[in-house]
Amino acid sequence: MNIIVCIKQVPDTTEIKIDPVKNTLIRDGVPSIMNPDDKGGLEMALRMKDMYGAHITVITMGPPQADVILREAFAMGVDRAILLSDRKFAGADTLATSYALAGAIKTLDYDLIIAGRQAIDGDTAQVGPEMAEHLGLPQVSYVIDAVRKDDGNFIVKKENEDSVQTLEVEGKCVLTVLASAFQARYMSVAGIVDAYNKEVEVWGADKLDVDETKRGLKGSPTKVFQSFPKALKAPGEIFEVSEEEAVEIIVNKLKEKHLI
Repeated sequence: MNIIVCIKQVPDTTEIKIDPVKNTLIRDGVPSIMNPDDKGGLEMALRMKDMYGAHITVITMGPPQADVILREAFAMGVDRAILLSDRKFAGADTLATSYALAGAIKTLDYDLIIAGRQAIDGDTAQVGPEMAEHLGLPQVSYVIDAVRKDDGNFIVKKENEDSVQTLEVEGKCVLTVLASAFQARYMSVAGIVDAYNKEVEVWGADKLDVDETKRGLKGSPTKVFQSFPKALKAPGEIFEVSEEEAVEIIVNKLKEKHLI
């Protein structure tokens, strides 16, 4: 089985700075990490590799420094890494990004495509589903688990607001995964050393058979009017009650969430 995992390098900060002219994120001088949801998707792919012996290719689009997260993926256990890096891709919104990624994926052999649900620097959750539409593939979002059947289809569990849904999806599909679904494995020391002896393939825009009017800033219809950090979650409640009352409160809360 061949699995493609799409990952992204994102700013490790809640401080969002926007270019006032281009209305794009300013990333210079900000430490970066692998997007958490993408890391969850990568861990799911690695667990499939452990179970089925899959070959995993990771792909990202970004500046040359995005090479770092691809090396991290190598150290975690992937087999191939591709970096889409070209100034012609610069300023891409979700539509242009998904179009470029789909253009690269069309040249690869795959049975399953995995991506994170959304990136913490945008929170749009659009790239995975848009990529599936470009490729004409079935898609499932908010995935928390997936198992491959003997016929090549997948049994997928996805999280809804107050329930978990189980679906069967045809092979060659796109799954977008939640970070909370899997605890990502640590990189081994040997894996880190080996990662810097492996080749990261760098593909420019000319490598892809894509319409130049649909890539980068030119192919990005999205306009940013306002940006803001994530809102904080509501504070929890503390109850100082007896054991019997505590059980009743817990049961009632679970019923409110339709979990029981």
